[in-house]
Amino acid sequence: MSTSSTTETQSTSASTTQSPAVPAPRRSAAELTTDHGNTTIADVVVAKIVALAAREIDGVYAMGGGSARMMGAVRQRVPGVQASAAQGVAVEVGARQAAADIDLVVEYGISIPDLANAIRNNVISQVERICGLEVTEVNVGIDDIHLPGEQDTDTSPRVQ
Repeated sequence: MSTSSTTETQSTSASTTQSPAVPAPRRSAAELTTDHGNTTIADVVVAKIVALAAREIDGVYAMGGGSARMMGAVRQRVPGVQASAAQGVAVEVGARQAAADIDLVVEYGISIPDLANAIRNNVISQVERICGLEVTEVNVGIDDIHLPGEQDTDTSPRVQ
């Protein structure tokens, strides 16, 4: 039992003696509510962070299911309209926690379990660092696999 408390003491003292050159520790959700006011973070903000964090991982070919990718391609063809940065992402955001569901297409040859784990780790890290929210879960859905040399048929409309 004394070994456990010694380890806890060492980790506590190590975290309090960090030098300024070390990256800042992740923010806690408690920082979102202070004596001076509350900070609320919109679902769309968290969804965009999740989407960008997922896209950073090698092996992610596209975000969203087939119909979502098709609608995004059609939207891009309309002048002045951009595709959603959060395409393929659904989030639930509470006062202190967030959960995310991600749908994506993977490149052929990529280990799906390794890819999903890398996505989870990056999403959790980015959302906790940027928003200060605890991420309770990140569900990754693989909707398709992109084969080498395959044309992306979802991006061209049937009529022009």
